[in-house]
Amino acid sequence: MKTNFSFTADDDAASVSSKQLVLLASICSGILMCKLVYDFAAYISPLRFNAAYPNLTAKGFSTFHAVFVSVASIYLLVISDQFDENVHGDSVVNSTTSLSEAVMGISLGYFIADLTMIFWHFPTLGGIEYVFHHCLSMFSIILSVTSGQAQFYIFIVLLYLDTSGQKCSKAYTLNGIALFLGWLVARILVYIYYFVHMYFHFHQVKQVFPLGFYSLLTVAPVLSVMNLLWFWKITKGLIKTISKARHRE
Repeated sequence: MKTNFSFTADDDAASVSSKQLVLLASICSGILMCKLVYDFAAYISPLRFNAAYPNLTAKGFSTFHAVFVSVASIYLLVISDQFDENVHGDSVVNSTTSLSEAVMGISLGYFIADLTMIFWHFPTLGGIEYVFHHCLSMFSIILSVTSGQAQFYIFIVLLYLDTSGQKCSKAYTLNGIALFLGWLVARILVYIYYFVHMYFHFHQVKQVFPLGFYSLLTVAPVLSVMNLLWFWKITKGLIKTISKARHRE
């Protein structure tokens, strides 16, 4: 008896098409999110924050994305069972869902919008190091979301906090302390966890397709070095801010 397997190919094609639509819609949603938050920040900034936060409109959607992706990453990494080894066993590195792909698509939309803003106002909103950082981040996300692999590690490095500044005030000092602690946790300690987890799960990491595998071994170390340099600048800035605050007292 012959069995017709043609429906399998149709199902696979439909699945790929659906995945592409979800990714495209997520990227567009991320860009639209940035536009809406930018317009909202531009509206309220002159009303309440113009004197203290002149760059609020430029930083608004960056902060919004930071909060969104941090909450989403914590949910996917900690609360949900998507990357639970007790559930998925040896296939954690291959774990993917529509939700995780949608979150990464939204992040791609943010990076595209933010990179456009950086180029448009270059170098006011950031120098070449920010361009390099965003390009590496987009490259890693694209590889992960298109292959469906190593999303666990992508969400680890997506955990981060952003900030808006207000100099010469207690709020600015407290903001600097919060940025220091947030960066220490989200950009230093989390990366240490990233490398430790990869070391103990290297047999899973080796299952990733070649380009993705070597990207995991190279992109994350480069980003971690950049984060260490920025953390050093944050630390020096905090020390300088606290010193000035003490002199004013």
